[in-house]
Amino acid sequence: MSKKVKIYTTPVCPYCHMVKDFLNENKIKYEEVDVSKDQEAANEMIERSGHTGVPQTLIGDKVIIGFDRDAIKKELKI
Repeated sequence: MSKKVKIYTTPVCPYCHMVKDFLNENKIKYEEVDVSKDQEAANEMIERSGHTGVPQTLIGDKVIIGFDRDAIKKELKI
């Protein structure tokens, strides 16, 4: 079973677009949450990671801050 992927993003974040492009290129399904429009999700993101920056990619229980291609590949085993 593959791990659930959730990305916390904002529309103006270039690294958020890079994460989404990378996942799309690798045909990885994900849920995107725009924290600029969802304060509850923003609070959840900050509580989980201790960070306010985006993107934050949640793969299973692992939080990856920023666009860290190698960490994403390792977690997804791609």
